[in-house]
Amino acid sequence: MNYSQQAMALKFMYGLLTMDIQNSKRTTHNSQPEETIVALATPNGIGAIGVIRLSGPDAIIIANSVFKGKNLTKQESHTIHFGQIADSDVVLDEVLVSLFIAPRSYTRENVVEISCHGSNYIIESIIKLFIKNGARSAKPGEFTLRAFLNGQLDLSQAEAVADLIASNSKASQQVAMKQLRGGFSNQLQSLRDQLVQFASLIELELDFSEEDVEFANRNQLKQLIYDITKLIGRLIASFELGNVIKNGVNTVIAGRPNAGKSTLLNTLLNEERAIVSHIPGTTRDTIEEVLNINGINFRLIDTAGIREATDTIERMGVERTMEKIRQSALLIYVFDALEITTEELNNDIKSLQKPGITMLVVANKMDLLKSESGIANVEIPQLKNPASELLQPAFISISAKEKQHIDELKNKIYSAAVKHQLSGDETLVTNVRHLEALQKTESALIRLLQGIDTQVTSDFLAMDIKQALHYLGEITGAVTTDDLLDNIFSKFCIGK
Repeated sequence: MNYSQQAMALKFMYGLLTMDIQNSKRTTHNSQPEETIVALATPNGIGAIGVIRLSGPDAIIIANSVFKGKNLTKQESHTIHFGQIADSDVVLDEVLVSLFIAPRSYTRENVVEISCHGSNYIIESIIKLFIKNGARSAKPGEFTLRAFLNGQLDLSQAEAVADLIASNSKASQQVAMKQLRGGFSNQLQSLRDQLVQFASLIELELDFSEEDVEFANRNQLKQLIYDITKLIGRLIASFELGNVIKNGVNTVIAGRPNAGKSTLLNTLLNEERAIVSHIPGTTRDTIEEVLNINGINFRLIDTAGIREATDTIERMGVERTMEKIRQSALLIYVFDALEITTEELNNDIKSLQKPGITMLVVANKMDLLKSESGIANVEIPQLKNPASELLQPAFISISAKEKQHIDELKNKIYSAAVKHQLSGDETLVTNVRHLEALQKTESALIRLLQGIDTQVTSDFLAMDIKQALHYLGEITGAVTTDDLLDNIFSKFCIGK
């Protein structure tokens, strides 16, 4: 066998190793595929219908044992059948039964879904009947766990299922759907395939260490690592936007009493959510609502006016305001353009600016000025240190009461959270676990580059490549542990 053939053989061995890890993971997890599980797949509560899901080798047999209608064991996959569910001679409900025969199902097992009337009593009775006939109650996320263990989904796709269920905006739905369809997984698999190719050549060098030969071209390897590191860097950088899309943006509306914060909240929401009064200090506690702008959710928090408190209740409100500001990602500072001085404005901005918080300064009550030029003497303070972590705040003048320049304000709010135009083809990282694995992969690749530059031996290069492969594999589930799987799927709802 020549060197090239040995390299290809070793590459094949790497592929087998990855498959062995995957298969080992799938057979050692505490989910028992030979058991048939059952759970309600629709939300709890009374509704028009409820859908009960069975999955496992005996799903069709168990369903057929209590079904009065066609013999389900003789029906084709992806068919629906009308009949009755009965406990001995007692009919519980008239139902529709959907059949999905392995492997053509969500879990790649036999799956039966029973659509019954949405009475809690009926649903509980049918589930108890299935358990009596051999099924067991499913654990949270166990259907999707089985889909993962059976190779229907990789781990990042399985997590996308939970994100899709939890999505509450167009943007979060689109990002979760792209990940569910494998966009992220395909990129990672391409990276792993390229690394495996060089890893096989590096490993081959170890077998011929006494002959001092190189099968892996170091310049090509460096270029590959540069390219992969660049892509991983973009994925890491995308987390800021991905996290915004998935979780929304904590947005605090703050300012002095009677600046018009509550009026602005009502105007942005287009409803009378907060009590508005000309009396300063009307808002004593925080008020929270969600505003969707261009598919991004902003969790608006109207806060008590910032000033020297006159009583204990107001003092608590001001303290809570400052705490909310510290926890926010976006701070909308509102001031009364008629009442505040330039010095007071500058002092407020300097005291409220915090690292990691984007600040938007809003001059309110512009309708009461004779002309907009009346605000010309109000200046936003310039930062002395351009390299400071504190970003220069954006500025806009509005009238919350008269709804002037509100659309422009919404655009600025959106731009503050979304730094660039969203692209339908763009892969975004939304999961902290994925982010940490990518950061570890990046570190391993940087060590690999340093090792090539310092001409370390092949065994050290192989070690760094294996580490990078390991961290990439953690994202998709090619490398995983029972504890990790339990942690991920325990956060799913029962029935999914």
